[in-house]
Amino acid sequence: MWQQSRLLWLREGDANSKYFHAIMSGRRRKNAISSILVGDNLVEGVSDVRATVFSHFCDHFQKRDIIRPRVDNLHFHRLSVAEGNLLTCPFSEAEVKAAVWDCDSFKSPGPDGIHFGFIKEF
Repeated sequence: MWQQSRLLWLREGDANSKYFHAIMSGRRRKNAISSILVGDNLVEGVSDVRATVFSHFCDHFQKRDIIRPRVDNLHFHRLSVAEGNLLTCPFSEAEVKAAVWDCDSFKSPGPDGIHFGFIKEF
């Protein structure tokens, strides 16, 4: 079957090839950058456009020496062992209920389509 399809294609040709190549040529022309406006100057020509784009991205992504604030002398509050243990203890039912009741009832529903108003009601 494959060989017969190839023979048929060679004998009759592909009816859509002219249309396909016309579409692809038009897309290639549309996607090409023939000129570029830099400031008030219009840059044309393949090599000039290529050099302009290359220099733009070289300037844009080059490493700059920026003085950033350091955190050497900052003092951060640390949790005590008791406070750290509170972070890993199980939630109580009262804490969960308080968290649910603090949420707005009709704000964006979850992935299952249920919003907090439904949860609060039932």
